[in-house]
Amino acid sequence: MRFLLRVMLATALVNLAPAVAQTPKNAVASSALQKEFDGFIEKFRTALKTNDSAAVAGMTRLPFMNDSAIRDAAQFRAKTYGTFFTAKNRACIQRGKAFYDRDQENNDYYSVFCGQHIFVFTKTPAGFLFTDIGVND
Repeated sequence: MRFLLRVMLATALVNLAPAVAQTPKNAVASSALQKEFDGFIEKFRTALKTNDSAAVAGMTRLPFMNDSAIRDAAQFRAKTYGTFFTAKNRACIQRGKAFYDRDQENNDYYSVFCGQHIFVFTKTPAGFLFTDIGVND
């Protein structure tokens, strides 16, 4: 009985090994990418500190989250900024740590977690832009 249990355990470990070996490692940003993001987030945080919704809109990919109802800066300020950029969230983004990762299409992005929201900043051909607000679950 013990022998059979050992064989089953060994078989399970052998079958599990390839899956563990294929688990992706945590992505690490290059120093150039990190430097570019640092410059972007410094400007973004300055805009938040002064509660400058126009500046934030100017650093946002529009239409925001591919929503045609938020296709320009005025709509972003009216429909998104006041709802999600509360004083609490602005303070959180200003002091929060940004975490680097890559999405399924291999796009570089950083996320800042603030309570129930995740604020996402993605590398685009135009540089980094604010691109998404997700739910922190």
